[in-house]
Formats: sequence, C-alpha cells, structure tokens
Amino acid sequence: MKICTVHDVPADAQLIDVREPDEFQGGHAKGARNLPMSEFTAHVKDVDTSRDVYVICHLGGRSAQVAEYLSQVAGDDAAEIYSVDGGTDAWKSAGLPME
Repeated sequence: MKICTVHDVPADAQLIDVREPDEFQGGHAKGARNLPMSEFTAHVKDVDTSRDVYVICHLGGRSAQVAEYLSQVAGDDAAEIYSVDGGTDAWKSAGLPME
C-alpha cells in the first residue's frame, strides 16, 4: 500500500470511496465507486486488483486501513494500491471534479 495526493490520481483511475452511503451521497470525487468500509470485506472480490486502485475517504484514515487490508488480500500479483491522503476534503479543496 502506498499513499498518494489527490493530484496523483489519474482521471481514469479505479477510485473506491469507502465512506458510508450517506457521506458518499453528500458529495464525492467524480467517477468514484462507493464500497463502504463497513461492508468492504463482503465486496473485496468486486475490486479489480489487476489494475491500480485508489482508495479515498473523508480525510484519509479509513482509506489507509482499507488500502492496507486490500494489499494483504490481493497479494504480490496485484497492481499498486494507494490511499488518497486528505480524502474528499483535499479533493474538493483542490477544485477537482465532484459529483
């Protein structure tokens, strides 16, 4: 697991938002897919670890935990797995596209 800034996330990234659905509905990074941390273990197989994965939350705490877990589950054959530092707060502050 690696940590990146919001500026490091490619436009076509596989971006997973691990906040709860009500948080996600309140505004999220454009193109992000919601897989809440509370349900992540049940949906871990839905994440394509053959390509880079960017995990985001509100500030970066939950995304770091989920990215670490995903790295362990995916194993050595996985592509890079990143936690987005600063989360959606940093994303919004940077003026990046929101939905």
